[in-house]
Parts: sequence; C-alpha cells; structure tokens
Amino acid sequence: MTPRESFINALERGAPAGRVPHFELEFFLTMEAFGRVHPSQRHYRQWDQMSDRERNLHRRDVADLHVTVARRFDHAGMLYHSPRGWQEDDTRRSIEDVRVLSGMDYLITLHGDATYSLPSGSDMVDFAMNLADRPQEMKANAQRRVDAAMERGARIRKWGTVDGFCLCADYCFNDNPFLSPSMFDEFVAPYLVQLVAGYRDMGFYVIKHTDGNIMPFTASTRRAALTWPR
Repeated sequence: MTPRESFINALERGAPAGRVPHFELEFFLTMEAFGRVHPSQRHYRQWDQMSDRERNLHRRDVADLHVTVARRFDHAGMLYHSPRGWQEDDTRRSIEDVRVLSGMDYLITLHGDATYSLPSGSDMVDFAMNLADRPQEMKANAQRRVDAAMERGARIRKWGTVDGFCLCADYCFNDNPFLSPSMFDEFVAPYLVQLVAGYRDMGFYVIKHTDGNIMPFTASTRRAALTWPR
C-alpha cells in the first residue's frame, strides 16, 4: 500500500495494515528542520511583478517543501498551504508540481471550512451581538459561505489532483464551547452538514478538525445530519 492508499483505507474504515497513516495539519518547524520558510509564513506582495520563470520556481519550491516534509516524517498525506499573494491558479499549478514530484504517494487536502469559527478577541462582542440581534442575517451569511465553498469545490474537482478538504474552524475553548448547543444547532451544525455532504457528493474526502471541548456538540451534529435533506 502507498501512504495515500493507507490513508484512504483508514478514512474508509478498512482493516489496518502496516504503518498507521498520519499527517499534520501544519508542520511549522520547516526552518528548524530544513532551513526553509513555511509556505503559510510567506507573503508575495509583488507576485505579479515577477517573471513567469521566477513564479514557476516559487510554486515548485513550495511544492517541494510539502513533499520534503511528508517524506521526512513518513506522512501519508498533507494539508497543502498556499502563501499569501497567490491566486487559485497558482495553488493549482503548485499542487500539480507536488504530483510530479511524488506521484500518487500522498493524499492531498486543502483548507475548506466555511462555517462560523470561534471569533477572535477583537470580534467576539460584535459576533455575539449579531447572533442575538440579526439572526436571520447571520444565517443567510452562513449559507452564502457554504454556497461559495461548494462553487470553489466544483472548480477544484476539475483539477484532478486534490483528494479532499480539511475543515479547521475552531468552535470551543479548552473547557467549553463558545456557543451553547442550541445556538450551535441553529448557526453552525446545519451548514457544517451541508458542507460535508456537498464535498462528499463531489467525491472528496473530508476531515473535520476543531480545538477545545467539542463533546457538548456531538448530539447537535448528529441531529443535523439526520434532518438535513439529501
């Protein structure tokens, strides 16, 4: 089994065989390990002023770093990170370089969450007030976010190089959720279910990550999954 095949076998709940597949959402210590800046820390503010040759070199370098990390640490897949300043087509071309460098050895995912996340400290009060004062507006915005993610997913499906999406919106603190279970039922769970179902219908694998104590929400997502029309 290739690492990618072992990853898919695990996602499909197959019987384990050989090395347990694993990966990291972000291996930030690329400077310490390889003397190279992590892609998410790169910011190409003058990207359009570079020559085509130089942009190609940067796209291939980012691709090579993703493959280098996967090989060094025996990862079965990767969450691909684009530098700031890139357009969607730059990501597409760099992921093509990943496939050239590594073939089908690794399962490739992209960020794909569209649900409301735990707000930052500067936005927390406004976010909470909007949920209370403008609930329908917040739900409409949540739906627009999902719709936009589905449109993006449909474009990415045509690339033929991406296996799935990692959903990385954080919902909780270490001790409890930010939203009550009833509010999570209303503002997050239905859109999360739509998102996962939509990606799966496109043939993508979906991995949901979130920080904190998620246990109070488990019943919420189960109810939403049962009631969402398919």
